Amino acid sequence: MVCFLRVCILLFMVVSCNAECYIQKPEVDLSSLDDITDHLQGCVDSDGVIHDFNSEWEKDCYNCLCALFGIRCCNKIPTAIAHPDECEMVVDKTTCSFALALASDHSKPCPFA
Repeated sequence: MVCFLRVCILLFMVVSCNAECYIQKPEVDLSSLDDITDHLQGCVDSDGVIHDFNSEWEKDCYNCLCALFGIRCCNKIPTAIAHPDECEMVVDKTTCSFALALASDHSKPCPFA
């Protein structure tokens, strides 16, 4: 029964989380032949890297996609999760993961999750 309750809580948390996404529209300098050529090949990200159309990649815990309208990136880490007041979401950006921990001591897992 306890296992079933934990699964229900986990499913509720997954459904209630929000993904943050943004779109970077292409900015083409029409006076630069190189810039025009780069944008005809795909999308140019903020670091100047060219990505083929319909390609996907990960950067800073965001899943990104190159499309004709530009680059769409969505956060892999939820921006909002329903949790008890005694707990907080602790994010590990090196692994793009998160855990619920006690607000008073992040080394201890949230007992309600």
